[in-house]
Amino acid sequence: MSRELPIYQIDAFAEGDFRGNPAAVCPLVKWLPDTLLQMIAEENNLSETAFYVPEGEGFRIRWFTPTVEVDLCGHATLAAARVVFDRGAVEGDTILFHSRSGPLRVKRDGGLFRLDFPSQPGQSCDMPERLAHGLGGWPVECYRAADFLAVFSSEEEIYALEPDFQALATLPGRGVIVTAPGTDVDFVSRFFAPSHGIDEDAVTGSAHCTLTPYWAKRLNKTELTAWQVSKRGGVLQCRLQEDRVLISGKTRLFLKGTIWID
Repeated sequence: MSRELPIYQIDAFAEGDFRGNPAAVCPLVKWLPDTLLQMIAEENNLSETAFYVPEGEGFRIRWFTPTVEVDLCGHATLAAARVVFDRGAVEGDTILFHSRSGPLRVKRDGGLFRLDFPSQPGQSCDMPERLAHGLGGWPVECYRAADFLAVFSSEEEIYALEPDFQALATLPGRGVIVTAPGTDVDFVSRFFAPSHGIDEDAVTGSAHCTLTPYWAKRLNKTELTAWQVSKRGGVLQCRLQEDRVLISGKTRLFLKGTIWID
């Protein structure tokens, strides 16, 4: 007998149609086998697919790229929150998600959704030669957290990078964040994770858990506006609050439908 699963595609951190980062969201009553979750994510062929089930007063959430499960994903959490609210599955304006990275809260505030994520400041490190080679440019600073953080001098350098994804895929960790001061915003960035099946991510909420503490210290301010300069692009409002990072953005519902599995 066929199984029917609801599926939504949400553009997160999107200022308009065909902007931001698309994520698939599948609400579940109970968990399916991990192999099936991974196959669904591979079939969706988006940077992330989020699955969630009810748990306690909130939901347990998991995220899959087309090739692997990951510990944290900002834009897919934002997308999942939009689906939870649209389905009327929670009272009030705050959702609690349980995850591999601990409790995550999302608050609805008018047309914005605000993620409450753990801060992940980077530690200064020596520049791996493979990183400079893979980026095709030499950053002025390098840090390491869950990702490498490579800091450049100008926004133009970030736009001009043409990475060697095969080289970047050999680096340890999840991926590589590149960043520089912005012209019209506080900072700009791009994110590459070829080892996780994502050459370049459109808008990466979780990367801003590392970007926000860096730029908050450098600019001596706790509230920042960020622009991820991918082809689709996305605006993120970021705030450093002690050991947490609050990341706000808009969402757009692109589609909703049904997955059929025999």
